[in-house]
Amino acid sequence: MELNGEQLIAASVSEVWRGLNDVDVLAKSIPGCEEISRVSPEEVHAKVMFKIGPVRARFSGKLLLSDIIPDQSCSMAFEGSGGAAGFAKGRSRVELKAAEGGTLVSYTTEASIGGKLGQIGGRLISASAKKIADDFFQKFAKELGGEAIALDAGASNE
Repeated sequence: MELNGEQLIAASVSEVWRGLNDVDVLAKSIPGCEEISRVSPEEVHAKVMFKIGPVRARFSGKLLLSDIIPDQSCSMAFEGSGGAAGFAKGRSRVELKAAEGGTLVSYTTEASIGGKLGQIGGRLISASAKKIADDFFQKFAKELGGEAIALDAGASNE
């Protein structure tokens, strides 16, 4: 599955970058986040409750950051397990650019999903992933004192 999009966040590039690296801001922004902790500057662990179609599960996972260019971009590798519900793993790239009205956040994500989640139709998975991403950016923007505007978001199943 691929998920790509752009969001305009009404905050400066440095504020957005700080927010994306602040576990307290992330805890309030990630839908279903129950716990999040920074293990090192490049590693974050989290527990998140997701409901995708008929499957509801608590996922425990980790996020490893790489190719970090402060106030500009980073790459992430992630993996999470939801027990019997299945697993998800993949890579994502986030880029920040100053734009009129705030910061343009562009993201690309490739993920593979297995277990019960892997048996759910691709369209439902993609629609759920897009909703989770949109919800994240709306909450994230509010945490920074502004709003998020989706400019170009799309999901596809491959």
